[in-house]
Amino acid sequence: MKEIFEKVKRASKSLALLTDQQRNDVLHAVADAIIQNKEKILAANAEDLAKMERSNPLYDRLMLTDQRLNDIAGDMRNVATLPTPLGHVTKQKTLPNGLRLCRVSVPFGVIGMIYEARPNVTYDVFSLCFKSGNACVLKGGRDADDSNRMAVSIIHDVLCQFDICPDVVTLLPATHEATGEMLNAVGYIDLCIPRGGRKLIDFVRDTARVPVIETGAGVVNTYFDKDGDLEMGKAIINNAKTRRVSVCNALDCLLVHIDRTDDLGHLVEPLAEKNVVIYADEQAYAALDGKYPLLEHATTESFGTEFMDYKLAIKTVGSLDEALAHIDKYGSGHSEAIITRDEQTARKFQAHVDAACVYWNAPTSFTDGAQFGLGAEIGISTQKLGPRGPMALEEITTYKWLIEGQGQTRP
Repeated sequence: MKEIFEKVKRASKSLALLTDQQRNDVLHAVADAIIQNKEKILAANAEDLAKMERSNPLYDRLMLTDQRLNDIAGDMRNVATLPTPLGHVTKQKTLPNGLRLCRVSVPFGVIGMIYEARPNVTYDVFSLCFKSGNACVLKGGRDADDSNRMAVSIIHDVLCQFDICPDVVTLLPATHEATGEMLNAVGYIDLCIPRGGRKLIDFVRDTARVPVIETGAGVVNTYFDKDGDLEMGKAIINNAKTRRVSVCNALDCLLVHIDRTDDLGHLVEPLAEKNVVIYADEQAYAALDGKYPLLEHATTESFGTEFMDYKLAIKTVGSLDEALAHIDKYGSGHSEAIITRDEQTARKFQAHVDAACVYWNAPTSFTDGAQFGLGAEIGISTQKLGPRGPMALEEITTYKWLIEGQGQTRP
């Protein structure tokens, strides 16, 4: 494994010699290759899907479709149109002794990515890393191994066509041992980013000897305030919960002001069409009993759970402060939302909630790099040191100081 890391580190140096136009040409070529090789990609993905039960919450994340491949290629082309994140002068000054200081953005070098059943991540990570001058070491899960290997094979073919060393994108074996080797590759991996469930993220944080940026699990809440608009709330809740249930920005818990429990049946009506099971606290259960078909009593485990499934917890609260206290206790710092027509209430909510993305009258499903206009995303950071929220090109660069003198010496 050390030899693999050495090759990637060595190949990463060659990326500095490429112009931004050359990088963009490669990204467009890979996007074209994705479309041209759809049948091969979908066949490999079918091999992975055949090994997973459809009832598994990860099945939707694992699945590639014709449209999803079109979207992946579109995101890659979009990344190619973005301004380069490299060579930006972020600070410059001349000291009293005449030394000229200039701080410029540069790549990290080699980025390690650990992820689960998400073959789209292979393409997203490549596009962002390549555009920002970083080599990448990919460690996917067993569930998506055929899909990931097909993706990297296609990328390698394009890189070779452009006389670029294919080692700048390296896929490790889908084993726990490979994960451990990556997390201990000091001197080779400059930054590691885990993207998956809480178990994976906790393991990486507790084990890694290389620098890590956490992309935390998404336990997402939405608060429907006493002054919330009913039709707006109905649309937002449905979109946040059912657009894609297996993604980290999907709604897990609906908080409803006690004055609006009579409106609960109307608020959640669209969820029944998608067979969403609701776990309701005592007051919400009483309000929905006989009005909602898939209703169960909530337990203590219902709150603070990232369902990644057609399941939703509902809790009634007596005030904004009670809603905020619930989010403080059960939220994961990912995305939270409030639905209200009262600006003062909304501003207090946004000021108090400690999360990477805090919404007012919009669904948390918008927490996404492409939706934020960043191109594809490499992950959504829930930590506070360094990047926070959707991470794209700017977040995977660092900087260095360039100093020019005229023979000055330090007294």
